[in-house]
Amino acid sequence: MLICALFMISCNKSKDASNNDYRMSVNVALPKVDTVLLHKSYPGFLTARTEVNLVARVNGFLQKADYKAGDYVKKGQLLFVIEPKPYQDAVRQAEAELVSAKSQNEYALTNYESTKEAAKTNAVSQIDLAQAEANLKKSIAAVNSAEASLENAKTNLSYCYIRAPFNGHITSKSVDIGNFLNGSASPQILATIYDDQAMTVTFTIEDRQYMRMVTAQQNSKANNNYNIVDISFNESLPHKYSGELSYLSPMVDLSTGTITLQAKIDNPYGELKSGMYCVVDVPYEKLNNALLIKDSAISTDQLGKFIYIVNDSNRVVYTPIEIGDLIDDSLRIVTAGLKPTQKYVTQAIQKVRDGMSVNPKLTTK
Repeated sequence: MLICALFMISCNKSKDASNNDYRMSVNVALPKVDTVLLHKSYPGFLTARTEVNLVARVNGFLQKADYKAGDYVKKGQLLFVIEPKPYQDAVRQAEAELVSAKSQNEYALTNYESTKEAAKTNAVSQIDLAQAEANLKKSIAAVNSAEASLENAKTNLSYCYIRAPFNGHITSKSVDIGNFLNGSASPQILATIYDDQAMTVTFTIEDRQYMRMVTAQQNSKANNNYNIVDISFNESLPHKYSGELSYLSPMVDLSTGTITLQAKIDNPYGELKSGMYCVVDVPYEKLNNALLIKDSAISTDQLGKFIYIVNDSNRVVYTPIEIGDLIDDSLRIVTAGLKPTQKYVTQAIQKVRDGMSVNPKLTTK
């Protein structure tokens, strides 16, 4: 009987060991506890820091366009020449009229001084003195008018030579050489120049989100820089970009309930172009002691999001959770349903089920 009892005990132990060997092995991990800065993404678009239309402001034939479309031009570089000869003639004529007016003014001044001295001895009448004084004033006005005409003629002549107002890239010309431009009637756009060494990204956020950002910044004891935003594009670029918030609309758009913001972005590689669409990643709140788990470990059913945890008895437990933002493209914030000491299944999620007995293997990755 003793031999039989020992044999049965041995068999039971072997059976238990065999059952343990056949339990499925699953990888589990503990939630990561960390401080994270929450972000929210918004669609936006880029514009050049400065954008200016180069226009014709005088009449004449377009004689020259000294650049190639898309060129990077420098401030002061001559780009267009409109037929200058009529305006050069106008300058010479205005200069001659000014010389004549000054000559007449000198004569009127000499005549006035002489008449004034003669009037002291009653050699001339007071009427003659008044007439001499009137002629002097008239000659002074004529000089002023001639000087103004000369300045206007020089200004019109300067409009014949259109130069780059700043460094930037220029578009193709809108008018071919030889065409007549009626710029005095209505300024005619010849090309557009963009100062794209720095760009501006414009986007809108909800008014509630804005209030959340303001509250988080006021409550934050740390010196967190909420003004720095990350910029990404649908098509990946060789370089990464970030910008600093530079403008906040003073009002909320009542039709959409949004606020317009702008950020400045440096464009040292010339990759960014005005009109490009982008995604702006805006930080808005700092969370201390946030619970982070692998986003791939989260499943969805009719009740919402859930994960599988493994309890102290090595049994799988179906666990509903509430989630927050995605962090670093792989970790998800868990806001409710999970404790820092609970292990969750990270792999073979489709093969486990609630209540299953498993052989958990704790991983740190």
